Amino acid sequence: MDKYKKYLGVVIFCVVIVLLVVVAYKITLPKYQEMISYSSKVEAKQQEVDKLRESLHIVERKIKQIKDSIISSQKKIYSPIESDLGDETLFFTLYNDVIEMLHANSIKIRAIDYQYNPSTDAFVKFGKDVYFVCDVNMELVSNYVNLGKLIQDIYQYPYYIRINEIDVKPYSKDKKILLSKLSLRLYAHTTPEEPKEAQSQALPDIDGATTPLPQ
Repeated sequence: MDKYKKYLGVVIFCVVIVLLVVVAYKITLPKYQEMISYSSKVEAKQQEVDKLRESLHIVERKIKQIKDSIISSQKKIYSPIESDLGDETLFFTLYNDVIEMLHANSIKIRAIDYQYNPSTDAFVKFGKDVYFVCDVNMELVSNYVNLGKLIQDIYQYPYYIRINEIDVKPYSKDKKILLSKLSLRLYAHTTPEEPKEAQSQALPDIDGATTPLPQ
């Protein structure tokens, strides 16, 4: 019996070490599993963010392409059917079409305001008696698809609408939602447009009738 006593301390030490290892394992295992789970969630979220960022880049590129196409186009400027309608009537005809585009694409309006005849516009400078110009500035809430459809609708609109500025940012609490600032410039003739033959005689270059669309 005495010969085993000298090993008793070693056995007790080993038992204590094993118990400590078991206790440490039971304590650290849930933490380790939690860390693995958290890492997986972070990786999944990062992949989702990367996909959303790529989607945003695609939308931004498409918007730029369409915006450049609109700016370089020579679309017809809206002309009223009747004369002496007044600036506000000219404005609301185009304005209502823009609002209809927003509603048709399920885009919400957070804020909107407008400015008549901005002094920096070339049509206002050189043809304010011939043209009416109005800036419409909006703050919008949408998703990627609907915003893209809105820009496409603006591009396909038969009358000239200039995109002054567009700023698109994902909503911080939900990256699938976009918060956009969109500034549009609407153009209209102040009176019904004359036939081309008469127009070329009655409206020479100096009165702005043949001024190229502003870039």
